[in-house]
Amino acid sequence: MSDSEIEGLDRLDCKILRVLQSDGRITTAELSDRIGLSPTATADRVRRLTRDGFILGYRARLDPAKIGRGLLVFVEVLLDRTSPDVFDSFAAQVKRAGEVLECHLVAGGFDYLIKARVRDMTAYRAFLADVILPLPGVRETRTYAVMEEIKAAEALPI
Repeated sequence: MSDSEIEGLDRLDCKILRVLQSDGRITTAELSDRIGLSPTATADRVRRLTRDGFILGYRARLDPAKIGRGLLVFVEVLLDRTSPDVFDSFAAQVKRAGEVLECHLVAGGFDYLIKARVRDMTAYRAFLADVILPLPGVRETRTYAVMEEIKAAEALPI
């Protein structure tokens, strides 16, 4: 996608977003040097990009293994029925599960795809039994344990 294809953004806005995705701790002065604008103009653009919802926030990236979340799993969930009340109830409960990093309602052979991190396979078995299987409407699950992360990009292409 070229800079001109992102509605409401110009070349400098896109450059700011690319730099901030790779280094969210960069100072305004350093950012302004990198994009070729004054610090004041750069700060104004960052404020506008934040206000307009292009920048959602900043956070530290943690090493999952060092904090006891070394096993990454993907879980396909098939529901026994797909009705608004089941979707709403499922979504409300899965949002409370701390192990769940992402949950997506998908089109295809199953209903939800869950990405979760746990300590190890023993912890995963407990997570499956205590969190996933009791979710509203769950009929069937399939689990894929990640053996190696090949690419885990967080930056969006701009």
